[in-house]
Amino acid sequence: MAFTLQHTDPQTKARAGVLETDHGTIQTPIFMPVGTQASVKGVTQDQLKTEVQAQIILGNTYHLYLRPSIDIISAAGGLHQFMNWDRPILTDSGGYQVYSLSGMRKLKEEGAKFSSHIDGSKHLFTPENVVDIQRAIGADIIMAFDECTPYPCEYKYAKKSLGLTHRWLDRGIKRFEETDPLHGYDQTFAPIVQGSVYKDLRIKSCEYIASKDQKINAIGGLSVGEPHEDLYEMTDICTGILPADKPRYLMGIGLPENILESIALGIDMFDCVLPTRNARHGMLYTSEGVINIKNAKWQKDFSPIDPNSTTEFSTKYTKAYLRHLFKVNELFGMTIASIHNLRFYLWLVETSREKILAGEFREWKDAMVAKVQQRL
Repeated sequence: MAFTLQHTDPQTKARAGVLETDHGTIQTPIFMPVGTQASVKGVTQDQLKTEVQAQIILGNTYHLYLRPSIDIISAAGGLHQFMNWDRPILTDSGGYQVYSLSGMRKLKEEGAKFSSHIDGSKHLFTPENVVDIQRAIGADIIMAFDECTPYPCEYKYAKKSLGLTHRWLDRGIKRFEETDPLHGYDQTFAPIVQGSVYKDLRIKSCEYIASKDQKINAIGGLSVGEPHEDLYEMTDICTGILPADKPRYLMGIGLPENILESIALGIDMFDCVLPTRNARHGMLYTSEGVINIKNAKWQKDFSPIDPNSTTEFSTKYTKAYLRHLFKVNELFGMTIASIHNLRFYLWLVETSREKILAGEFREWKDAMVAKVQQRL
């Protein structure tokens, strides 16, 4: 993997770059649709390419490990072959899913013991076997196994957790360096910054991660319920320390305004389930604000979902038609909404890139942040 930083906005910390992998080139800033279980819900791989125009998608180690199993994915030749996707993939390590199990897991120095949410069976994730699992899955970018602390979180716990995450990181790097890719192409290992909302812990973690000199760095443990002010403060601290010549991935950040403000703080990569999850409930993100398509006000609105959209799905189908599909529980409505929302998110980061390169990002960003928060 190689990253080229092309331009930094003089008024903010926003950056435009190019990330090269063996499965294709990614222009940053970028949003990654989430394909948790080898599928972006409601959207075909062809639609991801042609309508959404996704450059990279995300899969999840925890879910893929449980179903269909690593043996099956490995026998298929890796996740790319299994799901017929020939563009880049990033896999989350499963740390967030293990964290979300709360009462069903136990953390020790060795790793995390947890019970499957499917059948209650017992499993163990360690920094080493999570690398092995992601080697078998075959994603282009694989994440270190870490502990994601909850919010709120006491300082003492956050500090202890950070030490564990850093020790797990060292073990993960060692395992990564002593193993080889299994499917004939390169993989890149990404450490994750933690530290909750405590400035000194975030600084300590960023310095530790930076010292590991990996090709990409991630920021985790945010978007777990903390106020937006804390999200931005912690992100700003991290981008001030993490190396400028390497991509920075802010994990799980989902609202359009959060993405725009985080781009301004120097973040290059994003992922979140929000655009597809909310789409399935009729919430649409547009260039003018947020629409609840189930509301009666759209019943006779024959205008496009978003006249400014760059996807046919969002200009060919009207609000009235989409509302009808949701009211009669037609699955096609969820597909239209999901493609629309994903394309909007990609449009958001693509336009951010254009404005950064043109030196017009800050003014455009400020205007868009105000727009995308409006309820229409």
